[in-house]
Amino acid sequence: MKQLFTIIILFHTVLLFAQKQDRARIDSLLKELNSDSYQNKEDTNNVKLLNTIAYSYVNIDPAEGIKYGQQGLSLAERLTWNKGIAIADGALGVNYFSRSDYPKALEYSLKSLKINEELNDKKAMASNFGNIANIYNNQSNYTIALEYYTKALKMFEDLSDKKGIAISMGNIGNTYANLNNNPKALEYSLKALKMCEETGNERGIASNLGNISGAYTGMSNYPKALEYGLKAVKIFEEIGDKNNLIANLGNVGECYLDMARDTTVKQTDIEKTETLHKAIDYLNRAIILAKEIGDLDYLQTYSQNLSDAQEMTGDFKDALASYKQHVIYNDSVFGRENKIKIIELEMKRDQDLKSLAQAKKHNERIFFITGIGMLLLVIVFVFKNYTSQKNSNKLLSIEKKRSDDLLLNILPVEVADELKETGTAAAKYFDNVTVMFTDFVDFTKAGEKMTPQQLVDELHNCFKTFDEIMRKYGIEKIKTVGDAYLAVSGLPVADPEHAVTMVKAAMEISHFMRERKKHLGENTFEVRIGIHSGNVVAGIVGVIKFAYDIWGDTVNTTARMEEHSEAGKINISQTTYELVKDKFRCSYRGEVTAKNKGNLKMYFVD
Repeated sequence: MKQLFTIIILFHTVLLFAQKQDRARIDSLLKELNSDSYQNKEDTNNVKLLNTIAYSYVNIDPAEGIKYGQQGLSLAERLTWNKGIAIADGALGVNYFSRSDYPKALEYSLKSLKINEELNDKKAMASNFGNIANIYNNQSNYTIALEYYTKALKMFEDLSDKKGIAISMGNIGNTYANLNNNPKALEYSLKALKMCEETGNERGIASNLGNISGAYTGMSNYPKALEYGLKAVKIFEEIGDKNNLIANLGNVGECYLDMARDTTVKQTDIEKTETLHKAIDYLNRAIILAKEIGDLDYLQTYSQNLSDAQEMTGDFKDALASYKQHVIYNDSVFGRENKIKIIELEMKRDQDLKSLAQAKKHNERIFFITGIGMLLLVIVFVFKNYTSQKNSNKLLSIEKKRSDDLLLNILPVEVADELKETGTAAAKYFDNVTVMFTDFVDFTKAGEKMTPQQLVDELHNCFKTFDEIMRKYGIEKIKTVGDAYLAVSGLPVADPEHAVTMVKAAMEISHFMRERKKHLGENTFEVRIGIHSGNVVAGIVGVIKFAYDIWGDTVNTTARMEEHSEAGKINISQTTYELVKDKFRCSYRGEVTAKNKGNLKMYFVD
């Protein structure tokens, strides 16, 4: 389960008024903006006020925050005031983050960081690092998020900024929780909570209470989790922080859901039903508020959890409706277009750093040839430039690694490298791989015995487990077509045990479906599996929403293996049999006539 822990947004407070994020504060700021002191005046004070209003809306109404942030940015650009531009970009970044528009959030956050680097404003840079980390955290790229949070923590420590240190430590604890390192998450969150209590940071206290609750949930300590989670909900309700209130309402709902799922928790059927209804209540409250502010990330996560809770109560109709909403929101948040936009922004950042390095080299040459009379100045310049160049190269290396890591989350490493270098990726030939097709026996007939929602739900549950098995064995899932499932072992990284690995995975799938059939009877399916080893061609298909796919005679032969398999059986070819015969018992079936293939020797894995 993906749990949305409370992220503390690192507001850039330099040159901003004190912020109390409630409606009364915003009304006061708007009244000030419309007063004679500010009306129709174009000066830096007006920029400061517009940016303050933009930040104040982040956890209440980010759409309004974006409106005022754009006004502040336009005015700062007309005044050519770089500090005001950087603050406005930062305000837009955190407001887009609150709306789950991560490409826009990253775009503005990187713009703000670039200007603050030029101004050498370390406090603002530390805030930028934290907010960029938040974006990667919510895109489930926890390694890069942890890298940025650590940068922010180091910079705040250098500045002796206790509030910044506490916020960074809380967010690092949050990231460890997302990495399922709950003891480490608890350690950092408790330290952060203590520092927030010492500095009187009420929002920080509530945020870390929520993160501590999440860590306890991950450790199955549900009483402690609810104790801290409900405290966090109460504080966020009191201060009117809608964004973080949603996260903590949802996390309390998830805690109740996990408690109901946990077979080690002793509950009567009545108590378990009550626990599930509490989960549904808190998740519904979170979803209603998330719809008000348009936060897709919360909506996609809590719709999935709500569907699970409704299914456990036997409310399959509402469960299917909630799951459909989850699919819609999930496509919006984690769609490939968003990932590509983020990659493009990272590559642009990489190019900007390269251009900066080239410009510095050019300047070095110009100053070097000014003549012997300027030799001393040239020596000083070269020394300074060498130091700057060394720092730029180090930063360039870090930024390049981050872009590479992000791209590898989408495509296999070889394809990602080629796409990054040339803009295209040619199809490649792989000699020794094993392909598997699965299909459900009499799928249409079985579906006639179920309601449409039961059919969709059961298909999802089966394929979800198949995906988990593929991840366990490091097998590349290619696609699903209707009720068919296609996967390949041995690419893009060669695996000498590709056939053995695939048979092991197939046996787990077969076992899973047999056990499911025992419990659900006609409400599930019987699986038929075919496996063949050989060579394939693999590559990217299409331009928009491209997909990684495989082709070749091996794929076609695998399809024939599946067609001639039987319910609950794993049918393998002669080629695969030769590769696995020393590892598994197999029964020879003789030669079977396959369409367009003639007679093929086939074996059942016992």
